[in-house]
Amino acid sequence: MIVADTGNARAAGDSTAVTGYRGPVPETSNAPDAPVHLSGTGEATAANGAIANTGHLSIGTLALQRASQEPASWPHQVGVIPSAARSFQQRAEADRLRATLQHDGTVVLTQLLTGMGGVGKTQLAADYARAAWNDTSSSGGLDVLVWITASARSPIVTGYAQAGVELCRADSGDPERAASAFLAWLTPKAEADPCRWLIVLDDVADPADLRGLWPPVSPHGRTLVTTRRRDAALVGSGRHTIEVGLFTPEEALTYLATSLAGRDESADELAALAEDLGRLPLALAQASAYLIDTDETVAGYRDLLVGRTASLSDTAPDALPDDQTLPLAAAWSLSIDRADTLRPAGLARPMLHLASLLDANGIPETVLTSPPALSHLAAHRPRTGTGPAEEPAPISARDAVHALRALHRLSLIHHSPATPHQAVRVHQLIQRAVRDTLTPDEYHQTARTVADALFVVWPSVENDATLAQTLRANTSALVSSAEGALYQPGAHAVLFRSGASLSNTGQAAAARDYYQHLTDTIRGHLGPDHRHTIVARTYSALWRGHAGDAAGAAADYAVLHDDAVRVLGEDHRGIIQIRHELARWRGDAGDAAAAVTDLVQLLKDLEDTLGPDHPDTLIGRAHLARWRGHAGELARAVADLTDLLEPMERVFGPDHIQVLSVRHNRAAFRGTAGDTTSAASDFAQLVQDQKRISGPTHYKTLNTRWLLADWLEKAGDAAGASAVYAELLADRIQVLGADHPDTFTTRNDLARAYASAGDLERAISLHEQNLTEAARALGEGHPIPVMARENLNTAITKRNGDVGAS
Repeated sequence: MIVADTGNARAAGDSTAVTGYRGPVPETSNAPDAPVHLSGTGEATAANGAIANTGHLSIGTLALQRASQEPASWPHQVGVIPSAARSFQQRAEADRLRATLQHDGTVVLTQLLTGMGGVGKTQLAADYARAAWNDTSSSGGLDVLVWITASARSPIVTGYAQAGVELCRADSGDPERAASAFLAWLTPKAEADPCRWLIVLDDVADPADLRGLWPPVSPHGRTLVTTRRRDAALVGSGRHTIEVGLFTPEEALTYLATSLAGRDESADELAALAEDLGRLPLALAQASAYLIDTDETVAGYRDLLVGRTASLSDTAPDALPDDQTLPLAAAWSLSIDRADTLRPAGLARPMLHLASLLDANGIPETVLTSPPALSHLAAHRPRTGTGPAEEPAPISARDAVHALRALHRLSLIHHSPATPHQAVRVHQLIQRAVRDTLTPDEYHQTARTVADALFVVWPSVENDATLAQTLRANTSALVSSAEGALYQPGAHAVLFRSGASLSNTGQAAAARDYYQHLTDTIRGHLGPDHRHTIVARTYSALWRGHAGDAAGAAADYAVLHDDAVRVLGEDHRGIIQIRHELARWRGDAGDAAAAVTDLVQLLKDLEDTLGPDHPDTLIGRAHLARWRGHAGELARAVADLTDLLEPMERVFGPDHIQVLSVRHNRAAFRGTAGDTTSAASDFAQLVQDQKRISGPTHYKTLNTRWLLADWLEKAGDAAGASAVYAELLADRIQVLGADHPDTFTTRNDLARAYASAGDLERAISLHEQNLTEAARALGEGHPIPVMARENLNTAITKRNGDVGAS
């Protein structure tokens, strides 16, 4: 074939001039593949639509067009499916993917795999795509499979354009038009053979990137999208969302055992590592690679994870496994950047800083929308002005919630307003990665802010046991991650508030241990003579006594008294409380007379220095009356407590804890003196007031309810006692657990009340249950199952005797 005259061109020297268009060989040619031969500047030959040239080519007008490509035959694949990860796990989500082709009776045309970065969405999608591609059955095979990494709009268009060029003669020179042509080609047409296709859009970063690019609805087509996003824009008719979670404990253990096969690591150690990594597939893969590369032990790697000297990025292997592109710490960085751009812009990152120091399993929304949290968000929001005097724009609670929603939309947290006490959950490794980005000053300031937030939302009266438990769990998480921030410049108030909350549940041993640990920690940070160390020691001694060691509590208070006088001074108000408690625990240790003697002297000192109507003096009178009652002066104790009620209600108010304590002690001494009916009546009214003030499950309310049932039973009202014990048992199971000693004791009391009321069959059934469960939880030799066995035998003997008598 020759180059015909198609335009004007000039060439000089040793150049060749070419003008016009070199197209395909005309159909009339006898030699369709005939080459073109150019000479004069050196020999060159071109064929099949190409142009050859030697020398210098001076171009006037040159249009080169590739010959239209014939559509590829089916089956045809565009794009590369990622290889299967080493030790890939078959998961429940894979079954759900295959099962939802028919969802609620409707054909599912589009499936969305959503979840935080690192949960394995891409691997699940690849497994699904390989299975569909390799399905040779007539009902399940594919004609076309397109895999596109959809992290931005550009690669989506490029992937569609490539498919358009290969499948429907689209113009490769115009990607947008080629992409549109491909989407139009996917649309089913009556005259065309049906094409069974699957489009996989992996890692969609922004719903806006898919505007105008969603594959069409087709009975023969399926679309699978993987994304970290949870935006409403992704949800539509025919689309079904599958939330991809973490590995189950069994899956995580199997993964590690398989990946680390041949190493001498126990199953317990591997299971512990899986929990340390939050059972996140990406973390398990990178940890396995690190262990193999470094030959580190699992125990050593776990120490590396816990320590603050190494960042999360230090736990990643040098070469990432399974074609991964980012280590753990960087896996969420882009998501955080993108969340921070969502409205209200600039709040997502500082909000995540707060959440990174709290309990991964559930954070109350009120903590993250509290005034300290809002101040933090305002201070750390990027400034839009340029002036040095610019004040941070005020942030509302609504803004804070929207910041949580932005993080939720990027799967960085899970925000569930329906469960306000645990509204926010965040993976522990995301927390670690975020904490690693904070400077020491930022870390300290953020920890103190979080402590302030917890403290201000903590109700002074805990009527909600679930909220109280959640706040304690969040405080514990903060203590674990905040290091020394909560002890500088002094011990933060939330540390004592958490201990008081634990005390309010009546868990004496747990409270004792908490305060002893707090005392040791504060002493280590602030020294033995700091006032916060003294305060912690008072609580430690108090709950040592409540846990059953009255003599030890008295000894602790005796030593504490001398130290407190030296540090705080003789006239400090805290010394009065210490003298009260020293007398009390001496009395509880068995020396009621010594307690009375101590309190007589204390009351004289209070009246001389503060006057008869001072609150401390009134409290001193109450303590003295109580110990006179314990020393056997019942009538005087009842009279003194009765006389105290009017001035105490006037000074403190009728609902004050000191007034309730006076009423409690007066009722008990009335009963002990023989007036059981009055005691039961007093306790019944006291229970109603305590339920109103502190809630039914406060430990003092629970104790008063037990005393009410006890005095009802002593007053001969076995049926009334049974009703109170039954309600009390249900609440103690909820608050303390089924295996707590107080739960077993309450069940025993209920059984005894049933027996007193004549219901021996129910009593025997409860005693049998108590014996079985107490022996299991506490051991056969524990006093509680021993008592349960004795009570059971007594009830059986009584029943058999009654049967024989009849």
